[in-house]
Amino acid sequence: MEHIVIIGNGIAGITAARHIRKNSDKKITIISAETEYFFSRTALMYVYMGHMKFEHTQPYEAFFWKKNRLELKKGFVKHIDTVSKSLEFASGEQFSYDKLIIATGSKPNKFGWPGQDLNGAIGMYHKQDLEKLEKLAPNNTVCKRAVIVGGGLIGIELAEMLRSRDIPVTFLVREASFWNGVLPKGESSLINEHILDHHIDLRLSTNLKEIVSDKNGNVKSVIIEETGEEISCNVVGLTAGVSPNIDFLKTSNIEIGQGVKVNRFLETNITDVYAIGDCAEQHEAIGNRRPIEAVWYTGRMMGETIAQTICNNKTEYKPGHWFNSAKFLDVEYQTYGWVFSERHKSEDEQHFHWRHSKENICITVAYNKETKLFLGINTFGIRMRHEIFDKWLTEKRDMDYIMTHLKDANFDPEFYKQYENEILTTYDSEFGTSIVPVKKSWKRIFSKA
Repeated sequence: MEHIVIIGNGIAGITAARHIRKNSDKKITIISAETEYFFSRTALMYVYMGHMKFEHTQPYEAFFWKKNRLELKKGFVKHIDTVSKSLEFASGEQFSYDKLIIATGSKPNKFGWPGQDLNGAIGMYHKQDLEKLEKLAPNNTVCKRAVIVGGGLIGIELAEMLRSRDIPVTFLVREASFWNGVLPKGESSLINEHILDHHIDLRLSTNLKEIVSDKNGNVKSVIIEETGEEISCNVVGLTAGVSPNIDFLKTSNIEIGQGVKVNRFLETNITDVYAIGDCAEQHEAIGNRRPIEAVWYTGRMMGETIAQTICNNKTEYKPGHWFNSAKFLDVEYQTYGWVFSERHKSEDEQHFHWRHSKENICITVAYNKETKLFLGINTFGIRMRHEIFDKWLTEKRDMDYIMTHLKDANFDPEFYKQYENEILTTYDSEFGTSIVPVKKSWKRIFSKA
């Protein structure tokens, strides 16, 4: 019986295992050094905030693995010998495979800051990070202040976690405005204001110089690079992005760059070795996507794709139109298609931006300035239908069509306030149009592109 070994039990690896099992009777072993069971990584913050217990983050009951003949093995893989098709664990144990899927995910970035490995300097990615945080910051008596370094999604989640226990937070963001390498300026400004409204000490255009130790090797304070200011703290959250977790591959003959190099079929340079999820790096980026995408749903899609190939139905990875969602404290964010920040957008990309005068609600629609072709949309505080925008992008609709049919896209629950008329009034004023919106149509909503 062919033995499929998967290193990593995140969403990519587990999805691959589930779909291989659906389509075959192959022997499947899943290896992880982090936890025995797969859990929802994005739910870790809610465990700390008291909304759920850790066991609630596990989508499958313990019997699921035995029932589906998925062998779970806990251990740290130290080396891969692709000639003998064997793995070497840190314990010295050898383990053989017929086909290998590398799905080892990401690790928090560190940039060589002095003191970055002190007790109290943590990331917020693994279950072990959550366990450390519970010890270091159980309340604001033990943790007088936390400093977070890095203005991305993980950073703002960690800030929300700490504030849920009334722990003071200083947030160091090297950019002039929060996440302005991704968000257009109107949206970035909204999030700046929202962070400050939550009593978070947001420091823009600010870099970490070093983390200072006390006499016992614990975090004592941080030093700001620009001013030399010393900020006393007990915890430093290192959330300046993530990078592929592939250090153990440096002694193998598997080709790596920033991640594990793969082609469109998620194959490495070695026969019968594949890579998926956050650790996989496309030789050539797919469209406007980055070669490495540390995103939950792309990991799931890669898992489904590689399962088909493993089961003798060779399938190319085609992620489709870009989309993503997140939450900035109380504000929900969605993006469909491409809406680039001022730093990265092309000369052909223009933006229509609408923001509510009182609430933290806004949208930004990107379009081609010559043709008015719809390129993408960001929404804050309004829930929109993924399928609708996916269809409109495929159909290559223009801005006037989007505005005419915008009510079809609204996914907010019944009795929520609707903002399409206000958005359209602003649009008509800016573009000199007189668009008559159409009523929401369930037939249009559920029709295929």
